[in-house]
Amino acid sequence: MTTTTRTAGRKLAWTAALAFLCSGAMVDARHAAQSGGGGDRPTLEETRLAMGKWIETQRILSRERDDWQQGKEILLGRVELLRKEAGTLEERLAETESTVAEAERTRQALQAEREQLEAVTAELVGAVAAMEARVRRLFEILPEPTRTRVQPLRERIPEETSTTKVSAAERFQNVLGILNEVNKANHEITVVHEVRNLADGKPSEVRVVYVGLAQAYYVSARGEAGIGRPTENGWTWTPSQAIAADVLKALDILQGKHTPAFVPLPMTLQ
Repeated sequence: MTTTTRTAGRKLAWTAALAFLCSGAMVDARHAAQSGGGGDRPTLEETRLAMGKWIETQRILSRERDDWQQGKEILLGRVELLRKEAGTLEERLAETESTVAEAERTRQALQAEREQLEAVTAELVGAVAAMEARVRRLFEILPEPTRTRVQPLRERIPEETSTTKVSAAERFQNVLGILNEVNKANHEITVVHEVRNLADGKPSEVRVVYVGLAQAYYVSARGEAGIGRPTENGWTWTPSQAIAADVLKALDILQGKHTPAFVPLPMTLQ
């Protein structure tokens, strides 16, 4: 209720009260004139007091009505605000539930991917461990020049594969590096100087021709020659004086001291 409405209500109440007082006074005057001032009817003062109480009661009722209306409007506003807040909270709750559900789906997908990667990693670790074991055996039968070349990579291969902290990727790199060098050596003819025990049992320097990884020939400065072959226990060297001239000719060809020619040398295929 507005201020104008409350003011109009109060004016109306006072107007009614004054009219009632005036009418009461006139009635009392007429009655007194007729009866000579006696009788049981209330006096003007009593009527005025009663009207004052009635006006006060109406004022209190009007104020309470106004306060109740204001309180009602405030409560309705609060209810509407709470209703809007509840709607907002419900929307946020729905968004949160959707986000949680999406996060759970993502977590499950990542968990499945992780398990798959762990399974693949386990297979790769098993494969590289088997390759490392074969490389160790291969290393023992490599020619000395090739062994020297791949020795740094060989030292990186872990001896205890079950407790090693070397990653599977690095282990594969080591194995593939060794195999690459071995494959290259298998397609090359290599000439090196080595020390060998000759027929007299004394160590002497010899020149050795390695044909890939399967055969080798040596000759000393005194013309002593022999053949080398790989075995499971390493290379074995067998003296063969008959091939000395052919080995020297092959060395001259390789060093550019002789024109290319066919040189017959014994070969054992395994």
